[in-house]
Amino acid sequence: MPYRTNQRHPFANRSAAVGLAALMALTAAGCAKSEDDASGRAESSATAQAEQKVASPSPGGKSCTLKAYGGRKIDLENATVGFSQSEKEANPFRIAETQSIKAEAERRGVKLLTANAQSQFSKQISDVQDLLAKGADLLVIAPLNSDGWEPVLRAAAAKKVPIVTIDRKINAAPCKDYVSFIASDFVEQGRRAADQMIEATGGKGKVAILLGSAGNNVTTERTKGFKDRIAEKAPGLEIVFEQTGDFVREKGQQVTEQLIQSQPDITGIYAENDEMGLGAVGALKSAGKKPGDVKIVTIDGTRNAVQGVVDGWIQGVIESNPRFGPLAFKTLDDFTRGEEVPQNVIIQDGAYDADNARQDIGKAY
Repeated sequence: MPYRTNQRHPFANRSAAVGLAALMALTAAGCAKSEDDASGRAESSATAQAEQKVASPSPGGKSCTLKAYGGRKIDLENATVGFSQSEKEANPFRIAETQSIKAEAERRGVKLLTANAQSQFSKQISDVQDLLAKGADLLVIAPLNSDGWEPVLRAAAAKKVPIVTIDRKINAAPCKDYVSFIASDFVEQGRRAADQMIEATGGKGKVAILLGSAGNNVTTERTKGFKDRIAEKAPGLEIVFEQTGDFVREKGQQVTEQLIQSQPDITGIYAENDEMGLGAVGALKSAGKKPGDVKIVTIDGTRNAVQGVVDGWIQGVIESNPRFGPLAFKTLDDFTRGEEVPQNVIIQDGAYDADNARQDIGKAY
């Protein structure tokens, strides 16, 4: 089994847990601004880190070592880390993710090179190649797509540069092409979103899916989890519409406008991220709908989406925690010192609904 965060279970290794907890408590990651926050108020770092669940080792999981990977020992403090962000930082998830990486690099005193692909996969490939050319000893990549990474993997292998991927998976061999993958359980997120939709609709009606961008495992797995759970638990819910919104608010609104025209009696909308869900809210408002007329469930946990729950426009939000900085650097540090690291690090996410959204909105990013 991979690393998994869990508040309910004791740590398998108490000393390791204490060290990790101290690491999390010190980091300044997770202080993200909402794009709609006119006051420019940033989230409290202390609040964000208080809610960052700590991963604990689970026995039997596949691991990776420097020797198995074919890397070289590096002192992380003296290394240069390259970080490749995939998408435009208008999305609060990406803002929080990048801030977490930067904050942890600063806390550790590590030189960090950054690049943003602006949602263009060809640019991300050239960005990472440029980071290698500039002397990056280690790479942290938030991939835009899961496929097409062969040029980067070859270039990194030639220079013996270890890669840690976060948030989305690269379709390649762990502990050969990359060291570790750190992310949420996206299939489980889809299942939990389906559970919220079933509760909101009573398990009957017509549901639309606003799909994320094509070509990455997040979209595929969030869709699978949702559909499988609906088929299992609520055969009375019919999925009548699926269209990509590319994880973008504006496109989510456009797709929902089309949806309202083609399916005026739609019961619920499952948006595979908060931004598309907020776009759906905009479309419903423009169409004269009232809060709750169409049940909306989303995934991410941004402040604006949780506020949507408070306001009644969104029925549920499944969290997808973007604060990868501490775990990414912890993994790199352990790996470069010759310790075993897990090939998969899975974090456990929270959720928001009408029962807790108002009191827990401070945990959102």
